[in-house]
Amino acid sequence: MEKIKNHKRTIIVVVITVAILMGAWIALVLQVASAPKTLYPTEIREYQGENLSSINDVYQNAIKGTQYINQTTYQLTITGLVNKTLQSTYNDVVNNHQHYQQIVTLHCVEGWSAKILWEGILVNDLLQEAGISQNATVVIFHASDGFTTALPVDYIIQNHIMIAFKMNGVTLTPQIGWPFMLVSQSQYGYKWIKWITQIEVSNNTGYLGYWESRGYPNNATVPNP
Repeated sequence: MEKIKNHKRTIIVVVITVAILMGAWIALVLQVASAPKTLYPTEIREYQGENLSSINDVYQNAIKGTQYINQTTYQLTITGLVNKTLQSTYNDVVNNHQHYQQIVTLHCVEGWSAKILWEGILVNDLLQEAGISQNATVVIFHASDGFTTALPVDYIIQNHIMIAFKMNGVTLTPQIGWPFMLVSQSQYGYKWIKWITQIEVSNNTGYLGYWESRGYPNNATVPNP
């Protein structure tokens, strides 16, 4: 009889132990499943003593959703008031031009901002390669979804404006603007065009881009704090 009792106790202990282990395992699985996933685990969050925002802090506003551009057939076109129209592959642009890095804060009219380390190519380097006309006053940027915006030539040259292919050390994905995003320093976010496919040099100072033609000011300068 004592042996039976001991056997029952052993079974009860085993059952309780298994139940505890199963409960702990289920809790662990639920915890892992509910833990937030870092979308860009290799991104830089500190640069030369400055803390950076996360890539995830840049909201992906778009007029037609994420653009998935064919990387094999993509070409960046430089056209308009230039000596020669240029059509360059993504690799041509990235591999054959000087790279620059700069921390620039993106301010959105919706009220959010993000301080990001950008890496890219100076727009002026591309314009000089194409041979910009002396009559040029404006550069119009075109995206694959039909979005456009324009900025003065002088602003682009004097502020060393670049088209970026990296954010916080991470190469742009389609969701964040591959292949190139314009880093429009001191301008509100609707001037930061992404999915750039064409850079058009013009003298049409009255040109209005997508949001500008819908009532947003063509002068999108962010006021000094």
